[in-house]
Amino acid sequence: MPDEHRNPLQEYQVGHIPGALFFDIDGISDRSTDLPHMLPSEEAFAAAVSALGIENKDNLVVYDGKGIFSAARVWWMFRIFGHDKIWVLDGGLPRWRASGFDVESSASSDAMLKATAASDATEKVYQGHRVGPITFKTNFQPHSIWTIDQVHKNIEEQTHQHVDARSKARFDGVAPEPRKGIRSGHIPGSKCLPFPQMLDASQTLLPANELKKRIEQEGISLDRPILISCGTGVTACILGLGLHRLGKTDVPLYDGSWTEWAMSHDI
Repeated sequence: MPDEHRNPLQEYQVGHIPGALFFDIDGISDRSTDLPHMLPSEEAFAAAVSALGIENKDNLVVYDGKGIFSAARVWWMFRIFGHDKIWVLDGGLPRWRASGFDVESSASSDAMLKATAASDATEKVYQGHRVGPITFKTNFQPHSIWTIDQVHKNIEEQTHQHVDARSKARFDGVAPEPRKGIRSGHIPGSKCLPFPQMLDASQTLLPANELKKRIEQEGISLDRPILISCGTGVTACILGLGLHRLGKTDVPLYDGSWTEWAMSHDI
């Protein structure tokens, strides 16, 4: 995220689970928009994932360096393209380290080449070039992602409870957004459920009973449809992960989230 000044690839090189690949949510993203790390096209995602050496038959486990953060976004990306054989490592690399498991402190040249190739393949697709070989076939689930027009319509029709994963201060407009030029505030009719409420102190996902309690405390009904959003479509996926644990798997994400909404003239 822009206010953290972190270098994910460098962190991967310094320490990662043995054999793990590097998945770059900024590199494998929609190159046709100025919005950060938006979902790429089917063709671009297939090209990037194929460059990583991933196939449809593969079972995937994703993790990140914070506990549960960007891994939830990668989990969502694979699922929206029809790959359900994916799991998030609860607690991520911090919990792995704390459990005493081995960590590699150098990245193989093959892993680095694949990371670069995935980003390059994405760019080539958006430039109109052919990329191959393709080893991963997508099966896009359009109901899992919403556009700004659908969000506008939902304000009027209220078919979905709109839940925002940002902090209460940003939601209320009293704390700044991390991206310059973006005002804080919230989409009309939305409710605030900050993503840290899905996690315990060690950044692992809460058990189902505690998740249910925290969600319902915010006036959100698990019996009604839910739409999730955040700042740029990353931390909302943590809400999606928590709702998935509760058996609510049909939760769409407004990918442009508050950044797109605040940048539009229809506020």
